[in-house]
Amino acid sequence: MKVLVTGGAGYIGVVLCERLLKSGHNVRILDRLYWGRAPLKHLADQVELVQADVRDVPDAAFADIDAVAHLAGLSNDPTAEYNPTANWEMNAIATESLALECKRRGIRRFTFGSSASIYDGLGEGVFDENAPVDPRGAYSRSKHEAEARLLRAAGPDFEPVILRQGTVYGFSTRLRLDLVVNTFIKDALLRGALYLHGGGWMWRPLVDINDVAEAHVRCLEAPADAVAGQIFNVVHDNFQIRQLAMLVTGSLSIMGRQASLETAPVPAINRDYRCTNRKLTERIGFTPSVTVLESIEKLLSSLPVSEPTLLAHPRYYNIAWMTLLDEIVEEHSPFTSVWESTRRTT
Repeated sequence: MKVLVTGGAGYIGVVLCERLLKSGHNVRILDRLYWGRAPLKHLADQVELVQADVRDVPDAAFADIDAVAHLAGLSNDPTAEYNPTANWEMNAIATESLALECKRRGIRRFTFGSSASIYDGLGEGVFDENAPVDPRGAYSRSKHEAEARLLRAAGPDFEPVILRQGTVYGFSTRLRLDLVVNTFIKDALLRGALYLHGGGWMWRPLVDINDVAEAHVRCLEAPADAVAGQIFNVVHDNFQIRQLAMLVTGSLSIMGRQASLETAPVPAINRDYRCTNRKLTERIGFTPSVTVLESIEKLLSSLPVSEPTLLAHPRYYNIAWMTLLDEIVEEHSPFTSVWESTRRTT
């Protein structure tokens, strides 16, 4: 297959492109390149790259494409709350526009990176894909709306597959250090302390980045009757935040590094939910298997452990990087913003 990966230069996107190439697929990336080309350096001679905003996809991006893996958009609560308009445009409206264009062009298979955060607020229980969700934040609401629009477009000529990804951990060449496991490792190396907001008693469904990529590939390749028009959770296991902190400190202690656990105030957005991967296992036989401990080891072997101050760079934190880019753009041109689409700024 020739697969168009939107957001292919992003945190999950790079790993998905690596996985697709490994399976013998051809890859075209559509990405705004907010984080530059460096994350794709090792793939430069193996993929095609279209630099564009997902809200303004050029016709050339669709040429000879057999399937789409859609990851582009804002990807956490802080960026969504910072600019709710851009969040809605990218995560909800652009997803529908992309789907309708695929449908018009006969591109049937379409995987969508949604979020398990839409289960937040449901209370006690381990939720499956039939739970009556009522998303609370701008980010999760936009993802849920995108799901609804994709399902409305589904039919014999369009086969969307919605993947509600748990909180992701693990290494990528487009590294993020604003995700809980990755953040704990960074805080332990940089500050010698891990901060447990509200004591860290809240639950989260976790999944390694390689398992997320594998789920997309499996759903791109699966028979239509197994996945078309379906929603799947993508989860390795559910953890309390303090459990993750203990796994990180334990792994570091083996290396002779110590980090304390400190209680911090409850954040404004306090996620607390659990969900199950059972449907994905039953439908296509895939169960995420990369453990937190395995991922911690990989991160520690890949990060500049001897120079932890490098981990403070804003490029590793979505909201810090996006607001910095916005400041730079405004300084040079007060009439545009980094949040505007490509065609509006050129």
